[in-house]
Amino acid sequence: MPNPKRRHSKARRDRRRAHDALDVMSSSACPNCGSHKLPHRVCPSCGFYRGKQAVRVQEAI
Repeated sequence: MPNPKRRHSKARRDRRRAHDALDVMSSSACPNCGSHKLPHRVCPSCGFYRGKQAVRVQEAI
């Protein structure tokens, strides 16, 4: 297996890692209850998806 003959500098390493940062996930408002949820997913607070009840959610006591 070939191995590097010289070590890479810190600048070269950091330039390579410049594109590895995670992006902030987008969120949308639920049209039923108005809470924030991830797009194309069931609302965790009310259980609605595309205007229909998809999941039953227990109410906090």
